[in-house]
Amino acid sequence: MLPALVAFAVGLAILLVAAHFFTAAAERIGLALGMSAFVVGVFIVSIGTSLPELVASLLSVRAGTSEIVAGNVLGANAANLLLILGATSIVVPAGRIVLGEEYLFIDLHFLLGAMVLLGATMADGAITPLEGWLLLVGYGVYMAYLAAEGRTVTADTAQTAQLPARSRRLAVDAAILVAGAVAIYLGGDRTVAALGRLAAALEIAPAIASVTILAIGTTLPELVISITAARRGLASLAVGNILGSCIFNALAVSGAAAASGGVEVPTSLRAFALPFVAAASLLFYLLTQDKRISRWEGMLFLVLFLLFMTRMAGLA
Repeated sequence: MLPALVAFAVGLAILLVAAHFFTAAAERIGLALGMSAFVVGVFIVSIGTSLPELVASLLSVRAGTSEIVAGNVLGANAANLLLILGATSIVVPAGRIVLGEEYLFIDLHFLLGAMVLLGATMADGAITPLEGWLLLVGYGVYMAYLAAEGRTVTADTAQTAQLPARSRRLAVDAAILVAGAVAIYLGGDRTVAALGRLAAALEIAPAIASVTILAIGTTLPELVISITAARRGLASLAVGNILGSCIFNALAVSGAAAASGGVEVPTSLRAFALPFVAAASLLFYLLTQDKRISRWEGMLFLVLFLLFMTRMAGLA
């Protein structure tokens, strides 16, 4: 088991480091183009930090272990909504996250809609290629909304973006994006292969390994970025990152993986993980109606995540 564990750790480390550089470059490009902090979080940073899930899922389908996709998506969304949001609300200086963006509630509706679509496609035990394309269309609608509502270019930012120094910086960031994408692919390939060996060594199904071990590992970038943003007073960036990651996982990751060959959803995931994550999404929606998330609510999220992990790991 030790060689498989070491290989998994190395592959995951490559994946996360590459995603960090990729995301940092994408964030600088987004801010340089005049996007707001919330949109940078919900659109650029969330996609960048969710690339490990996307790459791991696509490679899982290619390797013939598509059940890893369902486990990774459900586990990652549980980690985003419960672990990351709970930890973020605890470390925020004010003791609570205040949600001031007006269009945040549209994103909340997209989150619920994404979970409805995901649940409908997973209900029969498989996401077909056609259903995958429908999920991708749903994410395309979300991207169109962000493009229409999220740009906040001002005269100052437009002028700054035209400076030669900024142009050179953008060129460097673009090169980092390309290099980061290549490293993400290589790290993802190693991670998926090692996860299969690790699951066999632990004598557990790959789907269970993905919903626990892989999901926590691939959501580490979101956890670090959200906590850092919250401690700097950028709570909107943190919440935007969480929302965007969940929507991206449910629609883009599941959709892309299914469109490339179909995704199997084992009964073990449909019986507990899927309804649990759907309920967590609804709870998140209801608790944010007062435009704030308190530290006590964050503690509740952490307890729920602990329950989810112990149940999926067979410890409860």
